Amino acid sequence: MSRSVIALAAVTALALSNVTAFAHAELASANPPANGTVKAAPTEVSITFTEEVEPKFSNIEVLNDKNQRVEQGKAQTLPNDAKTLHIAVKPLTAGIYKVIWQAVSSDDSHKTKGTYEFTIKP
Repeated sequence: MSRSVIALAAVTALALSNVTAFAHAELASANPPANGTVKAAPTEVSITFTEEVEPKFSNIEVLNDKNQRVEQGKAQTLPNDAKTLHIAVKPLTAGIYKVIWQAVSSDDSHKTKGTYEFTIKP
C-alpha cells in the first residue's frame, strides 16, 4: 500500500472522528410535535435532543398567542433519559403556542437554541 493511500486513510479517519467530537444537542423530536396539531391540551412539553443535555443550563419556555409564558417550574431531564428535557405547563386552551428552547450539551458544553409552534384544536 502506498504512503499516499495510508496518509489519505489517516486524514479521513481523523476528520470523521472530529465530526462526532463537535456534535451539538439538536432537536430530535418534541411532544406536542413541533409544528403539529393536537386535540388534547398537554400537561407538559418535552423535547428529545440528539445528545444528552445539562439541565442546569438548558431551558424551555412556552408562550401563548398573547406572548404570555405558560410553563410552570423549571425544565428538567427525565430520570432515565438525559436527552429528554421537559417542563410542566399551566392548563392550556385551544390556540397556537410557541416553544423557545435552549440546550447545553453535557459532553462538550456547546449551546444550541431554537423555536417552534404547536396548535391545540378546539
